[in-house]
Amino acid sequence: MKALIIVDVQNDFCPGGNLAAEGGDEIIKGINKLPNTGYYDIIVLTQDWHPENHKSFASQWKGKNTFDIVKLNGIDQVLWPDHCIQYTNGADFHPNLNITEDMVIFTKGENPEVDSYSGFYDNDHETSTGLAEFLKEQNITEVDVCGIATDFCVKFTALDAIKEGFKTTLFKDLCRGIGELEPIYQELVKAGVNIKKSI
Repeated sequence: MKALIIVDVQNDFCPGGNLAAEGGDEIIKGINKLPNTGYYDIIVLTQDWHPENHKSFASQWKGKNTFDIVKLNGIDQVLWPDHCIQYTNGADFHPNLNITEDMVIFTKGENPEVDSYSGFYDNDHETSTGLAEFLKEQNITEVDVCGIATDFCVKFTALDAIKEGFKTTLFKDLCRGIGELEPIYQELVKAGVNIKKSI
């Protein structure tokens, strides 16, 4: 049994958004083709879903700037521009992403005291989104991952998928990142993630 995990294809991560990955909207056409391949038993969407006072926002730290690194409850935290705030347009899925009723949405990043890159866990690994439990209940053994951003939410989702025992593939052409990606690919391959182009 196989699942597709589409990570954070939201307005704020696409061009024009508050934390845009260059070309984030370019991958949507390819992602939209995947559900029609018949390869997937379940399709999951992850959604960054922050309260407006989330501590990962630079605006919440006096004297700090966007992309500064601070300690947030003992964890290194990049300070981001305000993004994907609950019930705002920035948090909405991109309008070009085809979403159907049978797709399952898992939200993350709701605790203002800890960030959540992975679709599976908060960054402190103390709180689960319920995704791993859900996939295992559905007898999923294999996942394909795509979305935004390669070097943060996609990376940590893929790493946690491996840790949870799922055979994991990352579709390199259907992801977009923010920074230098080659070291990210090397880290993922070392962890056991298969990286390839989409079907």
